[in-house]
Amino acid sequence: MSLRICGNRQLKTLPGLATRPTPSRVREALFNIWQGTIAGCRWLDICTGSGSMGAEALCREAFSVTGIEQSAKACAIIRQNWEQVADASQEFHILRGNAIAKLASLSKQQFDRIYFDPPYASDLYEPVLSAIASQEMLAPNGEIAIEHSPDRAIEPISGLEICRQKVYGNTALTFYTRCSDCPTGVL
Repeated sequence: MSLRICGNRQLKTLPGLATRPTPSRVREALFNIWQGTIAGCRWLDICTGSGSMGAEALCREAFSVTGIEQSAKACAIIRQNWEQVADASQEFHILRGNAIAKLASLSKQQFDRIYFDPPYASDLYEPVLSAIASQEMLAPNGEIAIEHSPDRAIEPISGLEICRQKVYGNTALTFYTRCSDCPTGVL
């Protein structure tokens, strides 16, 4: 199977149901919402899947894209996809392994845009968001978008606040920013 991104570029995906690519309608909506903020940004893609969101960010001139994915097969596909779209001035890194452990290895970095798309039935939502908040991985004025089922209750996270929610059929996006009520450095 393949899918298309910005500029009608074709990407590879894993066969079968091992990954669930973000629907093109949702991908387009997200990049419309974040329009004007991608060029030059530092992008983190958690539960990267086929890498389509990171590839889209690279096509839209993100400075760097980092992906976290557990599947070795998916990591190989992601690398191929990102090599195809990145230019020499862009950086990308793919980290294979458990999302929580890999976030700990990135704790000294900040990201302007974070996209998190775990399996919808996963128990990763709260621990990943808590790790991002406690490690201050979200840059000032940065945003996190999480993809989830519209039926899933999204909980508040200490240090982060929900700034908007959108529903696109069977897919919902919830956006977080750093908590404006929290003093700097205190979550």
